[in-house]
Amino acid sequence: MSNSTFSPGTNDVSSAGHSLRRRIMNTALSWTLILAGTGCLADNTAGDAGRIQPWTSNPRYWQYKGQPVLLLGGSKDDNLFQIPDLKAHLDEILAPGGNYIRNTMSDRADLGFEVYPFGHLPDGKYDLDEWNEEYWRRFENLLRWTAERDIIVQIEVWDRFDYSTKNWPPHPYNPKNNINYTTEQSGLAVEYPDHPGQNRQPFFFTTPKQRNNTVVLKYQQRFVDKMLSYSLKHDHLLYCMDNETSAPEAWGDYWAEYIKQSAREAGKQVCVTEMWDAWDLKAEEHKRTFDHPERYDFCDVSQNNQKKAQEHWNNFQWVRVRVASQPRPLNTVKTYGADTGRFGNNRDGLERFWRHVIGGAAAARFHRPGSGLGLSQPAVATIQAARKLESLIKLWDIEPANELLSDREGNEAYLAAQPGRAYALYFTDGGAVGLDLKHAPGRFGVRWIDIGSGEWGQSERLDGGRTVTVTAPAKGQWVAAIVRLAGTM
Repeated sequence: MSNSTFSPGTNDVSSAGHSLRRRIMNTALSWTLILAGTGCLADNTAGDAGRIQPWTSNPRYWQYKGQPVLLLGGSKDDNLFQIPDLKAHLDEILAPGGNYIRNTMSDRADLGFEVYPFGHLPDGKYDLDEWNEEYWRRFENLLRWTAERDIIVQIEVWDRFDYSTKNWPPHPYNPKNNINYTTEQSGLAVEYPDHPGQNRQPFFFTTPKQRNNTVVLKYQQRFVDKMLSYSLKHDHLLYCMDNETSAPEAWGDYWAEYIKQSAREAGKQVCVTEMWDAWDLKAEEHKRTFDHPERYDFCDVSQNNQKKAQEHWNNFQWVRVRVASQPRPLNTVKTYGADTGRFGNNRDGLERFWRHVIGGAAAARFHRPGSGLGLSQPAVATIQAARKLESLIKLWDIEPANELLSDREGNEAYLAAQPGRAYALYFTDGGAVGLDLKHAPGRFGVRWIDIGSGEWGQSERLDGGRTVTVTAPAKGQWVAAIVRLAGTM
């Protein structure tokens, strides 16, 4: 490879990236003060500095125990607290550098090993006024063991798939299965065979600004109260109200405020979000989180992972621009794409993960098999590769900068940079691009990382002060850490 070959300095995108970076720097301090007012950023003198919260120096990223942290992960299931080999699996996640999991509060009888949270009576019915302590013991174990390993848990309180199709007939909330209410009293039918996206389940219409169904709502509140009695003891937890919901805005708003108010009453502060169903991040429902930082302290944009290639990148960057005046962490707790799934193949999953990480996501996790790579070998290698990149370039020190690339084909390469100092260049399948270093004189070290193996690749040198061609070592996915060498100008 020759890094000294010159290319024309044409850009594939406009100079919007430069102005965006200036806007981010200019607003970071003022937005830190705004966040403090919403309750997500606390007064550190009050003993709250250690909890997970937007980083005071750059609120697009998280801080934990007072230090900035990039959240990366993958796991074999979504409601990890229910799996029988939880402790061993957490160690498997930790080994390559994982520190981020998703935990839905789900309970599905067809899996065999999962249990419901409610008391089970001898006649087979459930008592919603009694607890199944095994369910809560499992949850408590998850919280304790993740805290010991500094693994951040994103809790999803409600998963719509638990309450429709095959999961609803055996569920304790189903009026035919409990002693607490009838169909007539609760307004809940014994079957909801349609996909939950049809919004025909009244379970998600109970709050005061909806149908004010106090019969069911009191049991929903009781469940959330019980969950919080365990979770508010810990500082490493984030809260997402739903899994890809299509419910009315009032539903998520109610639970977000309910959880934050409960935390305040316990002398705690927490960060909450909602996850909407729409695959297009520009859809109106996503603006319910993007445009309401006073309610939602971070945004989960996992549904962007239904998109591919340049559109996937562009949509995520659109969100970053939309929230630039009030920056918050953007999490992707579900990265779709695996040869075994219907949302793309392995390569799609890896590309989506890297476009988000390079593009400025605060958290990225592979979705469970078979819709995602879980903690398979490709996922493990990617996490290892990302941590190697992080050891040379802190992701919160750089900004998306594709405008510095030239001779770039669609979806060939993506760049984030702190111009003149550091550049993280990701190739989706080998290739070569021009990198504009005309305003960056001096010598740079190039360290390649093989995403397929998670191992270090070759090291090189290049001279700045010009546009240089950077060529990946081979086909496949690679990332290069390009860093100015000390003492060179």
